[in-house]
Amino acid sequence: MTEEKEGPPEPAAFLFVVRGHERRRGNVRSEKQKMLAGELYRPGDAEIQADQAATKTWLARYNAMLDTSAAARREVLREKLAAVGDGAVIRPPFFCDFGFNIALGRDVFLNYNCVILDVVAVTIGDATQIGPAVQIYAADHPRDPETRRAGLELGRPVVIGKNVWIGGAAVILPGVTVGDDAVIGAGSIVTRDVPPGATVAGNPARVLRS
Repeated sequence: MTEEKEGPPEPAAFLFVVRGHERRRGNVRSEKQKMLAGELYRPGDAEIQADQAATKTWLARYNAMLDTSAAARREVLREKLAAVGDGAVIRPPFFCDFGFNIALGRDVFLNYNCVILDVVAVTIGDATQIGPAVQIYAADHPRDPETRRAGLELGRPVVIGKNVWIGGAAVILPGVTVGDDAVIGAGSIVTRDVPPGATVAGNPARVLRS
């Protein structure tokens, strides 16, 4: 599904804070803790399913706010997301798995119909602009068929730097870091890290300009 990454660029400096999921069952970590650590976990776990159900309820409320001011929507985003910088905008409809693994910097903009599968951290730096129908996948599946058949999944964090422009319908795959000031062409499939200031496009996305 994804290719091995070559020499990740320095990720944009951005504080990521996860809300309220430190919980232990004796000395055994919960499936949720495994998920957040990027380890193999069982997505059917009751705690994980309850979190997803709560997020679906929240999304239904948020996605009904299309005709509401960006400032009012921002306050609702702050109920669920890990961090929402001043001036950040997500135009409904918007879809995510949990929300609490997503951190947005200042003046981030996501256009209509964006999807973020946030089983682990997804960090988007200041002033980044994301076009309509962009999909960001931090959710991944095992390459080993037996492990995959057993129903186990895992996540790999995605970091998008500052002042990045991502064209409509692009797909960012698990574990990718996009450097500051990069440009990703519309419809691109980004399978590996993007250097700061680079322009990439295509399937798989390749550097057109650095």
